[in-house]
Amino acid sequence: MIPVGITPAGAFILEDDDPDKFALDPERMPRVEDNGTRIVWPEAAGSSTLRVRRADGREEDLGRVDVVLPILHGPHGEDGTIQGFLDTVELPYAGGGVLDSALCMDKHFMKIALQAAGVPVAPWITLRAADWSGDRSAGAARIAERASGLELPWFVKPARAGSSVGVSKVDTVDELAEALDIAFAEDDKVLVEQGLHGREIEVGVLEGRGGKPARSSLPGEIVLTGRSFYDFEGKYLGGDGVDVVCPATMSDDDAAACREMALRAFDAVDGRGLARVDFFLTDAGPVVNELNTMPGFTPVSMFPKCWIATGMTYAELISELIDTALERG
Repeated sequence: MIPVGITPAGAFILEDDDPDKFALDPERMPRVEDNGTRIVWPEAAGSSTLRVRRADGREEDLGRVDVVLPILHGPHGEDGTIQGFLDTVELPYAGGGVLDSALCMDKHFMKIALQAAGVPVAPWITLRAADWSGDRSAGAARIAERASGLELPWFVKPARAGSSVGVSKVDTVDELAEALDIAFAEDDKVLVEQGLHGREIEVGVLEGRGGKPARSSLPGEIVLTGRSFYDFEGKYLGGDGVDVVCPATMSDDDAAACREMALRAFDAVDGRGLARVDFFLTDAGPVVNELNTMPGFTPVSMFPKCWIATGMTYAELISELIDTALERG
């Protein structure tokens, strides 16, 4: 394995092969520090040799790349950007492609694609930065009027941030302005979405191999015991107030409905590789909240938990992603 890190400035460096260096810690989020090395990617399609340029200018071969595991979240990582780069230099990679990554990173267009395929989604409105410019009080009043057809609570979220970054729950209209400030600090496109009443269910999907259809995992459930919603800390840092349960306790009919809807959603966005499909299981059936084309793989993450509950080991899951990428070429 060749560990490649990306610094906050966007430099690709040769990292230490030390998972403990990047252990998630609520007190100090890990970051890639610039150590002076630079990864030299293949100069043209057809070459799969990776090189590193050391801080003193020396270059050396790191070896032939069989497949890239782009374990990245957020812009430039799961939005189709790095996927397009890897396509250009013809390096096989695991996970979503350009189209499904870009669609699912943008919650506005993801909802449009799902709606067009007949997949139910929560009602919403989409705002642009111009909607929040000028007088703050007047802007909040205008937006509240536009959102008046949505039942409270509302969830205000950046369209393209991911990982619940910048997301706020709005229980009263008086809380809207602060939530918009937080969301627009992350993105110039923001959704105001109607909150749904239902169980929070997640299903893993893996692309089929050898011409076979995609398959879905047993459903898992996010059980909130002390948080108002499943935020960043609950997702990645193992914070109190959240239990990640898999398999979820539900009827066979509900489990089948969620698994079938996950596959429909995956097809609707032209899914590749893998996805985690998140639902609200309402009295009327499952409603898709979002698809994540590169879900978390931490010990507290739902995606590996669901596949382990379905009968795979963690090692088999990683091997499946690699084999699918190699088969796709």
